[in-house]
Amino acid sequence: MSDSENPTAEDVFGSAVERQEDVPLLKGEAQFTDDVSLPGMTHLAVRRSDHAHARIVGIDTSSAEAMEDVVAVFTGQDVEDSGVPNAIPTAWDLPNLVQPQYKMLATDKVRHEGDGVAAVVAESPRVARDALERIEIEYEQLDHVTEPSEAVDRDVPPVHAEAEDNVAFDFELGDAEAVDDAFAEADHTASVDLRLPRIIPNAMETRAAVADYESTTEELRIWMTSQNPHLHRMLMSAATLGIPENRLQVIAPEVGGGFGSKIYHYPDEAVTAWSSMQLDRPVKWQATRTESYQTDCHGRDHETTAEVAMDDDGTVRGLRVETHAGIGAHLSQFGSATPSYLYATVLSGQYTIPAIHARVVGAFTNTTPVDAYRGAGRAEGIYVIERAMDVAARELDMDPVEFKKRNLVPAEEFPYESAAALVYDSGEYERGMDTALDHIDYEALREEQEELREEGRYIGIGVANFVESAGLSPSEAAGNLGSQAGGWESSIVRFDSTGTVTVLAGTADQGQGHRTTYAQIAAEELGVPLEDIEVVEGDTDRIPQGMGTYGSRSASVGGGSIARGAREVREKARRIAAHQLEASVDDIEFDDGEFHVAGAPDRSMHIQGIAHEAYLGHDLPEGMDPGLEVTDFYDPENFTFPFGTHVAVVEVDQDTGDIDIRKYVAVDDCGEIINPLIVDGQVHGGIAQGIGAALFEGASYDEEGHLETRRMDEYAVPHSTQLPDFETDNTVTPSPHNPLGVKGVGESATIAATPTIVAAVSDALQPFDIDHLDIPITPETVWRATGGND
Repeated sequence: MSDSENPTAEDVFGSAVERQEDVPLLKGEAQFTDDVSLPGMTHLAVRRSDHAHARIVGIDTSSAEAMEDVVAVFTGQDVEDSGVPNAIPTAWDLPNLVQPQYKMLATDKVRHEGDGVAAVVAESPRVARDALERIEIEYEQLDHVTEPSEAVDRDVPPVHAEAEDNVAFDFELGDAEAVDDAFAEADHTASVDLRLPRIIPNAMETRAAVADYESTTEELRIWMTSQNPHLHRMLMSAATLGIPENRLQVIAPEVGGGFGSKIYHYPDEAVTAWSSMQLDRPVKWQATRTESYQTDCHGRDHETTAEVAMDDDGTVRGLRVETHAGIGAHLSQFGSATPSYLYATVLSGQYTIPAIHARVVGAFTNTTPVDAYRGAGRAEGIYVIERAMDVAARELDMDPVEFKKRNLVPAEEFPYESAAALVYDSGEYERGMDTALDHIDYEALREEQEELREEGRYIGIGVANFVESAGLSPSEAAGNLGSQAGGWESSIVRFDSTGTVTVLAGTADQGQGHRTTYAQIAAEELGVPLEDIEVVEGDTDRIPQGMGTYGSRSASVGGGSIARGAREVREKARRIAAHQLEASVDDIEFDDGEFHVAGAPDRSMHIQGIAHEAYLGHDLPEGMDPGLEVTDFYDPENFTFPFGTHVAVVEVDQDTGDIDIRKYVAVDDCGEIINPLIVDGQVHGGIAQGIGAALFEGASYDEEGHLETRRMDEYAVPHSTQLPDFETDNTVTPSPHNPLGVKGVGESATIAATPTIVAAVSDALQPFDIDHLDIPITPETVWRATGGND
């Protein structure tokens, strides 16, 4: 590593340090859940429903039980009879929310294709899978529904008896009367109907669990693919298995990606753990890719009408949004929060919209449950406001950039309280937008667009602004909104007696680079070389508590906790240094790990040497306890609000419908940047997922309620060859209430990329009088919309 890649502790924060976690991953030496192998381990497979909606009339497991090397076959009734709580709970409440019980295995009926009905435990994965075919299940099929609006409008058998109309919640936010007045007084109105289809997560490692129950101590240890081990421990203890939390250990090794899908407590890891408890043997379960497509919580699934009221000069007066949100067959952990509070509260985007009202009807459907997927709620909300703004600009015959700029929140108005109930911390929206436009020479590109149209070529320019609410907090506010989890995060910063540092964090990395960025934070605060810092996550026995990783919270909340803890450690070290150097604490200065007496640099002690003294305990200030470590719980005073502007230039071929992305520019503001290399990596991956949603991805069900996109050759994840080179840039607007000034960047690009690409394609197709095309915009979609070769 060169000197530029290995900066001193003094300037490590903000440096492009190479990721510390990559070597074992690249060499194949990292441990994933499927790598866990225990003596006497058995293997579990789940028999899943082939029907979208059906009553279970009877189950015969005798043939499967008779197979050689089959250890046990369990049904939902066996789980019920064992007396465990057997509930997969939601972690977010809403007023009048309908919360049917979600069990480990179905007992009365199946509610979507993929619902678990029985489980086989065998000596090998092959035998377990083969035995599934020997289980005989008699069903009485019921009518089903897969579309959110149809679920509440059509006369169909309810997914749950508790919700006869299939409405899980009916949520409203904003001032309906003020919006009605705005529309009545406005010079113009514009509306757009939007369909955001389901997105299927595609982590590199499918979900997995290994459970090992020790009956003599009544302790359970679970290795699993988890974005928040402590939440999984709490839910399994209190709601699913009934094991005291202090006898349950959850370990998240390498997780292989998550994008939200590994936040939640699923039935599968619960069944795996419960089976180990019954058999007193280790049990392993690993999902197949098809199982993942059928059972990993999907994202999005919104049907929306958005209306904008504006004046002749382009001033927006009001926004009205009505959405039917599919939540699937079961209510997942954040399934109610994502399409309500995380969605409706960002509908103002970067704009000063004085009146906003949103209504969201959450609908049970006979489909895979829906929950947070990268950008959760915020991606859907920004998509709505950006498409609505583009259509409104078209209605006024105004350039969309001019229209959007006219309505941006001015920098001098921060902190800014939007009509959608959020208080944005800081922002320079126009600067970010101008920076992005400078990358493409916007005016020249508009001239080129007109010239090419004369030649029968169609390029389009898409400009999308976004703001994201990241790091849900404070805990009191989260509780008032219905959250059953806190918004805080914890950490331990510990010096060892030899001067090395261990940072234990309550978050859980799935590829974000926490081991690098957290080490950079600690190195900056403590003046210790990066190589002397170890970062530990993902083990509930080593880390006392934690809220996990989701919602772009790790840097701002987890990193904030580490910074606070490191500063407290540093101040204790300062007092020890003052004592041993026989100076006043106020005269002790700190620079790059060294404490020295002001004006006497030769009278100094390095913080790593002080750590040794702290653990010897021979010569400490009076009343000070030995040791040098701090446990910190950090509960921020507000969200952070990353923002930015993305621009795409596309060319559309009318004859084939092909869409060529000629240029893509991302300008993000995530506050202070810990590591620009990692920020760029997050932005690149986020853009890829946002483009995937815009042009390629979309889950679909057939008329029988079967998932049609159940394999990678049926669900179009974009290849690297289908993506352009990305130009990235940053503005830096620190968050005023965060210890580090950081805001988060993990979801920003996904939020921005989808409306950016859709805006560009729609702009290219303006000569065909096309305002909007629903996603994914495939070549066939374009070809049909433009009349093909007609």
